[in-house]
Amino acid sequence: MYGPMFSRREALGSIGAAGAATLLGGCATAQLAAGRPASEAEASALLDSIAENLLAVSPETATSLGIDKGARAGLRSQLSDRSASGQARIAANLRADLARAEAIDTTALTFATRTSVEVVRSAYRTAIEGFALPYGDVAVGGWRNTPYVVVQNVGAYLDVPRFLDSDHVIANAADAEAYLARLDSFARQVDGETGRLKSATARGAIPPAFLLDKAMKQMGQVIDGARKGGGLVESIERRTKNIPGDWASRARAIAAQQVAPALTRQLAELQAQRGQASMAAGIWARPMGDEYYRWALKTSTTTTLSPDEVHQTGLANLKDLHGRMDPILKSLGYTQGTVGARMQALAKDPRYKFAEGDPGRAEIMAFIQERLAIIRKQLPRAFRTLVRGNLEVKRLPPEEEPGAPGAYGGAGSIDGSIPGKFWINLRTTDLHSKYSLPDLAAHEAIPGHVWQGEYSNQLPLIRTMLAFNAYSEGWALYAEQLVDELGIYDDFPVGRLGYLQSVAFRACRLVVDTGLHAKRWTREQGVRFFVEVNGSNPEEVGSEVDRYCSWPGQACGYKVGMNEINHQRDRAKASLGPRYDLRDFNDTVVKGGNVPLDVLAKNVDDYVRTAKA
Repeated sequence: MYGPMFSRREALGSIGAAGAATLLGGCATAQLAAGRPASEAEASALLDSIAENLLAVSPETATSLGIDKGARAGLRSQLSDRSASGQARIAANLRADLARAEAIDTTALTFATRTSVEVVRSAYRTAIEGFALPYGDVAVGGWRNTPYVVVQNVGAYLDVPRFLDSDHVIANAADAEAYLARLDSFARQVDGETGRLKSATARGAIPPAFLLDKAMKQMGQVIDGARKGGGLVESIERRTKNIPGDWASRARAIAAQQVAPALTRQLAELQAQRGQASMAAGIWARPMGDEYYRWALKTSTTTTLSPDEVHQTGLANLKDLHGRMDPILKSLGYTQGTVGARMQALAKDPRYKFAEGDPGRAEIMAFIQERLAIIRKQLPRAFRTLVRGNLEVKRLPPEEEPGAPGAYGGAGSIDGSIPGKFWINLRTTDLHSKYSLPDLAAHEAIPGHVWQGEYSNQLPLIRTMLAFNAYSEGWALYAEQLVDELGIYDDFPVGRLGYLQSVAFRACRLVVDTGLHAKRWTREQGVRFFVEVNGSNPEEVGSEVDRYCSWPGQACGYKVGMNEINHQRDRAKASLGPRYDLRDFNDTVVKGGNVPLDVLAKNVDDYVRTAKA
């Protein structure tokens, strides 16, 4: 899954700042509306203005990118506004900036700048369509679109504590004051969400009961922690040992007297929703569900594929992948039964299991570092331009683990002061195996999300902020493929099997996501498909299926994106013949930045033209 971890779609940080930025941007639009092509300087100024407007409504992004300094220092003490009015202001801001982006004539611009304008237009058009639907959160150039305001993996109660601890740097007293200011506004942010929860309840946009059960349990843990101080206090206390001030006691008072009561009010609304909730897993059972799912597939895949087309693609891809897994299983002595049944048997093989409890958790962390070191040595064979791969491997907060996937990751700040994160779920060591974990590290970290994100961090600011699920996840899945192609599993065939199962898992996602939301599958049908057909770990796929229920369509971006990257690679090979070089192709994909799939094709066209010249 793509990061940075605090979703970039969230709300308004400062009404005044956003309004001022928009007014300034309006002047630029007037200058460009004279019926002549825009110059590079004018287009760059417009893109910068649009970026500042987006930062104004998502101050957490400025912190995650390490740019909440200088003129943007005010953002450092703010959180986004998750209320209904905050959402309305975001939508209004997007409409105004889209009009500006669509008004300019791009014919005189360089290919790179014209691409940046196209990316803004695509992201903003799709987001505005999402805001027209009566549902949860819209990711403005991001992956986490959800019809629900708060569930087991969505909401300020999860996002803010993790963000404050991992991304909000505390190096001096001003940073600590900014932390306390954000902690103080956390309660208001939660109340803003709760207002939207009540509206959602009134119009029947209620999550499945099993998601609410998870969310309520997790929120109860967060409330208990806030009443006692918990991580919200420990984080600032740990990082201000050498900064004079009563930081911990001030944080404890805010957490106990403001945050805990706001979360308690929110929990009461979730309990009210639970009283009306059904067990129907798919969005089809909610108002305008079919319309929402069509939009969710569009934004998650950046294509116009129908649910049936996605479903059939998944089945065909899965058949091909199982055909590749079968001979490896036979070579390991697993000869009887379906591929899924044999993978279930392999999962029980003690040779590939980690120890239980904390010893196993430590073993997993060491294993990840060992595998990443092996991968790093081979990357010059796959890329002509190398980035640092600035990375920190961290365990997910325990209160988040029950509702989270096995892992996720993303790049760090632009200046490198905040490393990229590979968050690993360690609620039980049975979530991971020695044949699947190397591939997971490639996907989430290097050369997957963390690696790719560092290239995007070198682009204009708006391009660093905007991301497309099919590209992000398609790249990370393609990164898994690269690791295999570099020969890293040649002496570790069970590791190659883990890689193929991982890709097959993403093919299953195409089937299960569309099954849940378009074909009216139950949650149990989704879990059973993974376990029986692909031999997936039942410990993992329960949370996976729950995630598809809360983020319709998102799971489809992986395989659709990977398929398109490989299609473009095959096209480049056929066109260039001996002039084709894997390093140049991969550079084209990552240096071109995070783009919709149709823009990716244009980037590859440009690479082919240049290579032929």
